[in-house]
Amino acid sequence: MRGYLRTHTNPPVFIISAAVILAFVAFGVFFTDLAETVSGAVQGFITTYFGWFYIIGVSFFLIFTIALLFTRYGKVRLGPDDSRPEFSTLAWFAMLFTAGMGIGLVYFGVAEPVAHFTSPPVGEGETEAAAREAMNLTFFHWLLHPWAVYIVFALSLAYFSFRRGLPLRPASAFYPLIGDRIHGWVGNLVDILAVFGTMFGLATSLGLGAQQVNSGLNTLFGIPNTTGVQIGLIAIITAVAAVSVVLGIDKGIRNLSLINMWLAVGLALFVFVVGPTLFVLNSFATNIGYYLQNIVGTSLNMYTGSEDGAEWQSAWTLFYWGWWISWSPFVGMFIARISRGRTLQQFVGGVLFAPVGASAVWFVVFGGTAINYLQTGAAGGLADADSSNALFVLLGALPIASIFSVIASVVAIVVVVLFFATSSDSGSLVIDILTNGGDPDPVWYQRLFWAILEGVVAAVLLLVGGLTALQTASITAGLPFALVLVFMCIGLYRGLQQEDLPSTTPDPGREGSPEIGRPPSRQSGTTAAQQMSRLDDNEPRGDNRT
Repeated sequence: MRGYLRTHTNPPVFIISAAVILAFVAFGVFFTDLAETVSGAVQGFITTYFGWFYIIGVSFFLIFTIALLFTRYGKVRLGPDDSRPEFSTLAWFAMLFTAGMGIGLVYFGVAEPVAHFTSPPVGEGETEAAAREAMNLTFFHWLLHPWAVYIVFALSLAYFSFRRGLPLRPASAFYPLIGDRIHGWVGNLVDILAVFGTMFGLATSLGLGAQQVNSGLNTLFGIPNTTGVQIGLIAIITAVAAVSVVLGIDKGIRNLSLINMWLAVGLALFVFVVGPTLFVLNSFATNIGYYLQNIVGTSLNMYTGSEDGAEWQSAWTLFYWGWWISWSPFVGMFIARISRGRTLQQFVGGVLFAPVGASAVWFVVFGGTAINYLQTGAAGGLADADSSNALFVLLGALPIASIFSVIASVVAIVVVVLFFATSSDSGSLVIDILTNGGDPDPVWYQRLFWAILEGVVAAVLLLVGGLTALQTASITAGLPFALVLVFMCIGLYRGLQQEDLPSTTPDPGREGSPEIGRPPSRQSGTTAAQQMSRLDDNEPRGDNRT
């Protein structure tokens, strides 16, 4: 057993992560009431005392990401200079979209705009101003900010792993800061935090997905909408994910992602065509323009002096920021894994704008249609619908024969199930990479272990408090990792400064210093790790730090 752990895992990360997560599962199962009480208390503490850190931190990540597009490092490849992308642009985009937003888009596509329209953080609900602000707040939570968080993690990982030859693990991004200590307890701690963030962020999504599938089955077939049924659904869909795990990335995740992307596109086109098409077209430019005009004020608004606004921000924005940050190791690791060979400019531009554009269209089609129906009275029950059931209420209100509404609802359920499966499959791959020391092609049975454990954690979170427990898990897991992301920005910037770009004018003050920043290649006589340890003459060598 000891030999196996040393061969296939990074023992401290694997053992500690698995032990703590299993201890959480046991605590939730045997002390359910206490776990629910603790969950609520922790969420209240973090949102009260650290909300400002989330707000400022996520805004900083967006500024940092956009700034990278305009630097001289845009042509730097995430790999050797002669490397090229492993996946086609379409397949790459499909995997980005399904792994990064999947279940959340389907769950909140109708529910969130409706919630902000009927109960805005400030002002009167169900007005034209409330409709405009509802879409603005939804865009704020789902467009540029979350993908900026993902980019910080993913780009750091891809750059230091594929460009500099370090292991595919979060600790590698700290090499310019702590040198060889990434292979010690500091690096292991970073990786353990990433495992926790991935596990609980992913479990949040799986829990939401189970709730929505249950609501759809309740609407269509009268199946009871209960926690027990939702736990059963998690078990069934986790089994689907397990099959994808065994098949691997190319046959499993890639094919499921492409199928699901086209099903999601088909569902959106259906709602667009049979819904208020002209209203959706007219509102798209208006909503995007309002969002961009107000992005600075919306990003930094802390609702000081407004008790209702502060409560709304805790329930929505801080939950989302914690969710995105806790998801960043999962989504970031996966994006890095599938992005080898792309240039920094291609990577940032593609990850920041392509999924953002698709998400904007999704919310305008589903959220805009829902708001229009509320304004015109075409879907009176939508305002009172549960978040998990809002999509199915909207589909039932479309001016079509009931059979088509049923078909659309079935497609929506399939989309959620496949999003669930691809997220679980991708997440198990990421956690296994995190716990095996950075091997991008881990053994399948370890991935299967983590896929099953993800489903178990999601089930326990539903058991100990439902949506509140899911929100608490994301906010709590995201807090320490937000600080990790700040240091990742610093490490990435220092790493890029070491690039030996052709357009760079030599610095006379550095003549005679060791050559740094050259990517690994077949002709290179030194390893990438050795190249990474060559720092400026004014700085101590990484391998001499204590």
